[in-house]
Amino acid sequence: MDAFRVLTGRSVPLGLDDVDTDQIIPARFLKGTTKSGLGEKLFSDWRYDAQGGRKADFVLNRPESQGARVLVAGDNFGCGSSREHAPWALCDYGFRAVVSTSIADIFRNNALKNGLLPIVVEPALHKRLLAEPGAEVTISLEDQTLRLADGTMARFTVEPFARYCLLNGVDELAFLQAADADIARFEARPAY
Repeated sequence: MDAFRVLTGRSVPLGLDDVDTDQIIPARFLKGTTKSGLGEKLFSDWRYDAQGGRKADFVLNRPESQGARVLVAGDNFGCGSSREHAPWALCDYGFRAVVSTSIADIFRNNALKNGLLPIVVEPALHKRLLAEPGAEVTISLEDQTLRLADGTMARFTVEPFARYCLLNGVDELAFLQAADADIARFEARPAY
């Protein structure tokens, strides 16, 4: 997992509320166990027509959306079943952060474990980001701030352990493996 410290990038708005994990990555694409290639299947039922052609009116298919790193999503993003493939697909597509007024708990946890930063902001800022496609934002996980080009700033919070892992580019397994010597010493100590 790549470390996340500061990200400056363009945003793309997907202002639909209650986008569930089956819309993010449809169930028919869950057979794979690797993250690679899932970005092409992201929002597949919305991005492609029945023949597999790109729908020109879908926001991710527009030329100005290409290369965006921040998805501005509607309320209750990532609801539905627990599907780790959803953050995998978002990351493989190129997103590093999702901004919304609320993010489903299970999705938030899966996102944090996979290098995708979920950010909750106040409705006024969210409305502005939805209305300004391509807005450049700077997200600092170190400071836990989101800034717009005009200096507008919002603070957000991330649970400390998840923040540590993201800042250092480690997942939970890598964190435990780094403590292997300490764990071995603890297990080897005499029982009382």
